[in-house]
Amino acid sequence: MELRICHLFPDMLDLYGDRGNMICMKKRLEWRGIGCSAEKLNMGQRAGLSGYDLVFIGGGMEFDTKLLAQELRSGMAAELKAAVADGVTVLSVCSGFQLLGAWCEDAQGQRTELAGVVDMYTVAGKQRHTGNYKFICGEESGGSEVIGFENHLGISTLSEGLSPLGRTLCGFGNDGGGGEGLRYKNLFGTYSYGPLLPKNPALCDHILLTALERKYGKVSLAPLNDEAELAAHAAMSARLEK
Repeated sequence: MELRICHLFPDMLDLYGDRGNMICMKKRLEWRGIGCSAEKLNMGQRAGLSGYDLVFIGGGMEFDTKLLAQELRSGMAAELKAAVADGVTVLSVCSGFQLLGAWCEDAQGQRTELAGVVDMYTVAGKQRHTGNYKFICGEESGGSEVIGFENHLGISTLSEGLSPLGRTLCGFGNDGGGGEGLRYKNLFGTYSYGPLLPKNPALCDHILLTALERKYGKVSLAPLNDEAELAAHAAMSARLEK
């Protein structure tokens, strides 16, 4: 077995060490003897997303979203829509998550049209939401507890037909109302920087499993020694409970 993973816009969206998510996915596949090719697709490249099994979009600053809006209009929006519609697994973080919505609006009220992959929009709030937080994933996303770090001004609203990735146990999430991120088809969206996956191995494996099963059918992943990862997770979870 093998997965082909695309790191989309790493030249623009790689805040808080989000490339660590790529490293984590690649290593957890390789430790199990599963092949993995990890490729970068920077802004301005026109290679497209055809042939990839998993796409990762990291986070960036608010102005990065505006810069990427033109890139989306040049054809990448259509590529992303087609990939998600075809069931390709996509992990998107913060700005990368917002990018997949219909539009965003900054603090001055200026609206920017985005990829329109999902029926979601983001507006700038009055205060920035920053800090460690945790949420629990829905059953369709594995049901694991996730430790993350959020730093965003945006408030994201999902349409009634969309479901969050999880429910916040502490922290702000999408809009302060308890929902965090997005789960649609094999698209996983979240506000969690950090990077997200190294200290949340159960979520990482669930994301990898969606990509593997789309390509190969029913798959089981051999267990790994996650002692260090789970210790880091537990230590931060305990800190947030104080």
